[in-house]
Amino acid sequence: MNVRLHARVSGVVQGVGFRYFTRQLASGLGLTGWVRNIPDGTVELVAEGPRDRLEHLLDAFSEGPHGSSVRGVTSDWSEATGEFSDFGVRV
Repeated sequence: MNVRLHARVSGVVQGVGFRYFTRQLASGLGLTGWVRNIPDGTVELVAEGPRDRLEHLLDAFSEGPHGSSVRGVTSDWSEATGEFSDFGVRV
C-alpha cells in the first residue's frame, strides 16, 4: 500500500544541488512526486510510494547532498492520491 510523505528541510539547502539529489534518489526508489525550493530558503517535497522506501528517502533528505547543511526537517504522512506519474523538480 502506498502512502504520501510531505517534508520540508531547512539550513543550507538551496544552491547545493539538493533538489537534483532528491530527484535522483526518489526516482531510483521508484517513488513519484516532486521537490522544489521555497522562497523562505527551505526545500519541500511531496512523494508517494511504499512507506519503507519513503522512510529511506526521508533519511537521505535529512542528511542532504555534499555541500548542504541540514538544520531541521518537518514531515507529515497521509494517504497517497496516486496523482503523480514520476518524480520531478518543480521551479
